[in-house]
Amino acid sequence: MKKPLPSASSRRADIIPLKEGLEALVRAYRLQGKLDEVTIVASWERVMGKAVAQKTKEVYVSKGKLFVRLTSAPLKHELVMAKTRVLELLNTEVGSQVVTEVIFL
Repeated sequence: MKKPLPSASSRRADIIPLKEGLEALVRAYRLQGKLDEVTIVASWERVMGKAVAQKTKEVYVSKGKLFVRLTSAPLKHELVMAKTRVLELLNTEVGSQVVTEVIFL
């Protein structure tokens, strides 16, 4: 025998917006930290600009530190001098204090 289909009103009670569902999933699996790290790396070009991104060889986050490998020594020196500003811009992009230090290689 077939089960009767649930009524439309009971189905609506179980429906949640996709955004809330994804946020709950991220919380349940404790992925927010890693998601923020990936967001920082992905937003490097947008935050720093195309000229800096072209001279960037590698960007990664490890233990709260952002490591950036550059191909230009003068650019590296310039960014080292503006390290705190770079840190502020990237953390503002994510909306939380994800990176505590920027290390230029």
